[in-house]
Parts: sequence; structure tokens; C-alpha cells
Amino acid sequence: MSDVDIAEPQLPVEAPPITTTAPGREPQLARHKKPYVIAVANQKGGVGKTTTAINLATALAAVGRKTLLIDLDPQGNASTGLGVTKEQKARGTYDILVSNLPLNEGSYDTAITNLQVTPTSVDLSGAELDLVDMEQREFRLRDAIRHSPVNWDVVLIDCPPSLTLLTVNALVAADAVLVPLQCEFFALEGISHLTRTIERVKRALNPKLEIIGIVLTMYDKRNRLTDQVADDVRGHFGKVVFDTVIPRNVRVSEAPSHGLPVIIYDHACAGSQAYVSLAGELIGRLRERT
Repeated sequence: MSDVDIAEPQLPVEAPPITTTAPGREPQLARHKKPYVIAVANQKGGVGKTTTAINLATALAAVGRKTLLIDLDPQGNASTGLGVTKEQKARGTYDILVSNLPLNEGSYDTAITNLQVTPTSVDLSGAELDLVDMEQREFRLRDAIRHSPVNWDVVLIDCPPSLTLLTVNALVAADAVLVPLQCEFFALEGISHLTRTIERVKRALNPKLEIIGIVLTMYDKRNRLTDQVADDVRGHFGKVVFDTVIPRNVRVSEAPSHGLPVIIYDHACAGSQAYVSLAGELIGRLRERT
């Protein structure tokens, strides 16, 4: 893929332009620090979860954070959205969880500098059955991240839209959860289920787990219900909700078919600018924790 000529993202840190490199395998490095791990999760589908994971990972990479995006959703949309090839999908999250493949050996460079992806492999949909009888089954992903020799600064996990052993693995591995929330009435019911799930995991398996933020997605300022839902969420969760909202935008929908994040596919569109702004907020919250 040729270099992408786009403007430098306006983040609240000195940010180099988003550039591309030839695909290849990142060299193994001696591990010296633990990455900050964020699970991007919502038990309701169709809320912009994968789109949020892809574009935040890209923006973090653009400002120099060495970033890994783990595609833990059997649908594999994060892999497709970052241009992962069929050959790369032959080894990925299934092999890491079930066959103890080292995380760095199942992760690949993308066309974006500083961003790697662990793709969904073809067998991931059957991982539930394979994991159920394994010892420490809830800790497989956590251990894979801990034992990797690669020095990622941030690891994002794109979770499946359901509460499964895959989602539990992500929540156990994570330091925090980022929740994309669609601006519609039924989304409020879905987030109540998710917060209860997070509390259960926190009590039983991962006491450090927290919600780093809730991001309102698919915002349509022409719809009065959208504003009502946004007000209700902010009234209940307060400062946990990001200031940035992600608008409905056709360019956001088009970008995955080109194997690109929208902030590279069309950096000037409203959706791209919203994700760049969201990344700035997230970086501020990461600075408070790392």
C-alpha cells in the first residue's frame, strides 16, 4: 500500500502524521514494561464497537503509542477493517487462546506505523467448546499478554457482542473497559447488563477492572430521542462519559470495505474528526493511569 497523505491529527500532544509501512512481522524485543489493556465491549451488537476499536487504535499509533488491536470477535470485522490477509488469518486469536501460540507470533504489522493486529482465526467461533474444560480458562488471554516479549504501550481488545468465555477472557486481561453506546432507548438497558457483568468480573476475577469511559456513538442531532438518551446517560454516569460524540456518517460505514480506518480513508469527514477528538480524551485519561 502506498503512503497515505493526510493532515496531522489535532490531538492534545505532539502528533506525527499517520503514515504507512510495508506489512511485515515486528521483531521480538526484550520485555521491559506492562501495556495498558483496554477491552472495547458492549453486550449489544451494532453500537459501533469495532469501528471505535479500529479508529482509536489508529489514533493512538499515530501519536507514537505502540499499539496492538486484538480481534476477539469471531465475526472478524476488526481484522477485515485493518486489511488483514487470508494468510494472516490462518493463525491468530484461536491459536493463542487454545494452543498457547505466543501472542507476538499471532500478531502482524498493519499498513499503519506503530499498529499491529492479532486477527480472528477461522476457528475462533469454536473456541468456547475448546476452552470450557481447560484449567485457568478465564486467564488465557491475560497470560498471553503478560508473557509476550513485545513492548506494546496499549493493547485494545475488540470483544464479541455477547457475554461468552471470550468476553470474560478480555475483561480478565483488561485494566479498563471502554464502552461504545448507541444513542437509542434500548442501549440504556444493554449498558445496565454490561455494568453488572463488569462488577461480577471485578469481584471474582479482576479486582482492578474499571470503566475508563463511555462513548456515545451514532449520534444524530436531528433526532430528539438522541439528545434525550445522551442526557440520560450523562446524568447517570457523569464524567465517565466522554465529551466527544461520534456522529452518524456514511464515510465511517464505507471505510471497512477498503480495509482502512476512517481516519485514514477520509481524514476530513465528521466521523474521522470525532474519533481524533475521542482519542485525545482517551490519551488524557491514560496519562492519569500510566
